[in-house]
Amino acid sequence: MKLKTLRSSIDSIDSGIIRLLNKRANIILKVGKIKGKINGSVYVPDREKEVYENILSANRGPMSERALKAIYREIMSGSLELERPLTIAYFGPEFTNTHIASMKKFGSSVKYSACGTIRDVFSEVEKSRADYGVVPIENSIEGAVNYTLDMFMDSDLKICSEVFMEISHNLISRESSPKSIKKIYSNPQVFGQCRMWLESNMPNCELIEVSSTSRAAEIAAQTKNSACIASILAARHNGLRVLESAIQDSSHNVTRFLVIGPTSAEARPTKEDKTSIMFSVKDRSGALHDVLVPFKRYKINMTKIESRPSKVRAWEYYFFVDIEGHYTNPKVLKALSELKKSSAYMKVLGSYPVGGRI
Repeated sequence: MKLKTLRSSIDSIDSGIIRLLNKRANIILKVGKIKGKINGSVYVPDREKEVYENILSANRGPMSERALKAIYREIMSGSLELERPLTIAYFGPEFTNTHIASMKKFGSSVKYSACGTIRDVFSEVEKSRADYGVVPIENSIEGAVNYTLDMFMDSDLKICSEVFMEISHNLISRESSPKSIKKIYSNPQVFGQCRMWLESNMPNCELIEVSSTSRAAEIAAQTKNSACIASILAARHNGLRVLESAIQDSSHNVTRFLVIGPTSAEARPTKEDKTSIMFSVKDRSGALHDVLVPFKRYKINMTKIESRPSKVRAWEYYFFVDIEGHYTNPKVLKALSELKKSSAYMKVLGSYPVGGRI
């Protein structure tokens, strides 16, 4: 078959795809009208997961699952815009890992708003200046992001969704060789994730902490004999060279991000869900053991537990726990009911689909 004939076939298929996409878009508009009448959420994480599962189960190749998900991410992003334009606040500035995670989660058809602090992200959503927020919650190397945990103590926002993203750190600079580098800029968490590589490869360089990897890239672009550790996207945006790629100490460097919003904890369950809670215990011997017993009784697996000082009284702590299962599951309901009775304070932060890597 001639190349011209094959290209003609592709053009014909593309025309069919466009017709079907617009047919899908017209149905989305009808969905949006129904949601508007019942005051339903535009972004529905359980439906998002269902769509991905449906397209991946229907895929017979040769297109990869990763490519297909990327295509549908943009299709669903465009669908969100048709229902109602969304604003996503994220812990910025631009081209940080949280910004990249936000774009991989919501696509390019929504509006993004960079926030200088995690507190600002919560504030933007609480004041309805943004529909949802994206914040980091933990890293596989450095552990929990305590500031995000602390924000849930006073905020009424819920966890709507989660996403995991592999983090790749790169040494980037305006210089042409690592031998020219005397100063390296990045944020403290990134330095911690690249500690061994830096000690082995750049032992005489001064490490200078700044607020973000994006800020580090801006400084490196303007400063002679300097470099930064940042993303490939930050390098492209600032016209910098990648001197060394993937310099993180662990090949399994993954950060978990949360999507926060005003969505209730009783969102529709899927086949695989997670519930996040926070509680404080009464000041007595064995109190923590007692509040955790219901999880064992009802065979509910805890996937995470973190403690944070209450900042109200000395030696008083709040505990953050992730458990398997949805808030509406009968066993989960019973366990949480018993936990509430034996704890000084308890709050459900959200039930949401278990996230995958993007």
